[in-house]
Amino acid sequence: MTTHAPRPATGRRLTALLAASVALSALAACGSDSESQDGSGGSRPRLAVSGAYMPEPVTADMAGGFLTVRNTGGTADRLTSVKSKSFGEAQLHSTSGQQMQHVNSLAVPADGTLRLARGGNHIMFLKPERKPVKGEKVRVTLHFSKSGDIDVTMPVEATNFVPKK
Repeated sequence: MTTHAPRPATGRRLTALLAASVALSALAACGSDSESQDGSGGSRPRLAVSGAYMPEPVTADMAGGFLTVRNTGGTADRLTSVKSKSFGEAQLHSTSGQQMQHVNSLAVPADGTLRLARGGNHIMFLKPERKPVKGEKVRVTLHFSKSGDIDVTMPVEATNFVPKK
């Protein structure tokens, strides 16, 4: 019986193995840095909320809410619901022309902005525990399909308040 000692790897085989290892490492690193949770390949949504306010309601049974959501990420998101302990119900409304309608969600585009403003998309708060008055603050939780919850404080402003641009 003859035994053979293992042959040492040649320089070409070692170079090929090293190159394959480096390539696989680079691919794994690329995937983890640029892959979003939903597998779309873009960066995750990165949301920031600004300019939130609620005009003092004229009636005691409903109020409007306005704000801006900026997404600096490469993947779109959706605002799917709003909750506030100060109100029994909150709805998302879309306005087109003079028509306002309740919607299930509002898009926050990748590298874009969702503006909730007078005469446009907005939050409609219903069934208040009491009518909010100017100077108070209303705590609100915004729920996004990919980014989860963001807590916001909405100052109650004068009924005719118009934010500076």
